[in-house]
Amino acid sequence: MISEEKIWKPHVTVAAVAEDAGRFLLVEEHIDGETVLNQPAGHLEEGETLLAAVIRETLEETAWHFQPASLVGLYRWRHPDKGSTFLRVTFCGKCSAHDPGRQLDTGIAQALWLSPAEIRQRAAKLRSPMVLRSIEDYLAGHTYPLTLLNDVD
Repeated sequence: MISEEKIWKPHVTVAAVAEDAGRFLLVEEHIDGETVLNQPAGHLEEGETLLAAVIRETLEETAWHFQPASLVGLYRWRHPDKGSTFLRVTFCGKCSAHDPGRQLDTGIAQALWLSPAEIRQRAAKLRSPMVLRSIEDYLAGHTYPLTLLNDVD
């Protein structure tokens, strides 16, 4: 008899590092009974490209139209309490049009623009260490061309 092993699968997510005049776009969201800060971020959906996912997630969570310009990095993080592993693909770019009348995703309280100092001061409220790490990487100039991404049919 062949035993069935549990297949381990990380959660593939995308995130946006959007800067405007030294401030970064974050979302205040309610998750597991807590209010935390996160970048616009979410899960890659079936059939979706990574670029399409980060554009969609940013719009759904902030009502801002995001245009990715570069890749900041790939981040693997294991949630210490839940044991789930996340593989986050983080992009940087600019936001253009804002649709303030658009309803934000369930659980999102508000979108806000914060300076790096304000984000560091609220480090204990960040949803994961990937939030600050990716902003710090961006500020250090760690960006890579989008040509690194290839969708193979």
